[in-house]
Amino acid sequence: MRAEIALATVSGKAYYLLVNELKQRRISFLNLKPDDSIPLDVKVVITTPKEQPMIRHSNVLVFDETVDDPSKIVNEAIRIVQGKQNYERLIIGVDPGEVFGIAVVADGKVVETLNSFSIAETIRKISKLVAQFADNSSSITVKIGDGVPKYKEILLHTLDRKLPKNIALETVRETGTSHLFAETKHRRGLRDMVSAVKIANRPGQKFSRRRRNSVEQKG
Repeated sequence: MRAEIALATVSGKAYYLLVNELKQRRISFLNLKPDDSIPLDVKVVITTPKEQPMIRHSNVLVFDETVDDPSKIVNEAIRIVQGKQNYERLIIGVDPGEVFGIAVVADGKVVETLNSFSIAETIRKISKLVAQFADNSSSITVKIGDGVPKYKEILLHTLDRKLPKNIALETVRETGTSHLFAETKHRRGLRDMVSAVKIANRPGQKFSRRRRNSVEQKG
């Protein structure tokens, strides 16, 4: 399969940050110089503000290494490659445990997986993901596995306070989510991320946003 994302920059820092993000997600990309011709298979080109005028393509994403988050620009590139103007439904699945698995599923396709190692880190990453996808998602749901009830409750009530009121929270039964492929059996981090994908794809039980609503009513 030919790469549909091209990285066109000679900026060392921008290149390092973007390549690191793309490789972590195992996303194929084409490495170009700004003045190179762009193959027809490429659907989106990522470059820097200074190099943007040199790019001749209908879909150009500009990455400013001083202020931009590489994960957000890669998410945008994935959306363009998928031909989406907007995601109808974005789900963030969370598998709580010693290692927290997190998965982002947009309109049925996995667009990002990651791990975290504490409740605080998990809260920060979920909040960041919600902010990144808020502008191009019609609805966002956070689904939390119930395998560790204590962690589930802390996550639900903390996210209830921190996330915008339009973000839905759900709990999901984890039974069967750890029955994974042989290649993930002994790889803890990968196993948690795969479980998070399964949690994202399962029906959940809605959690009432009581605390958020009560705070707003008092204001």
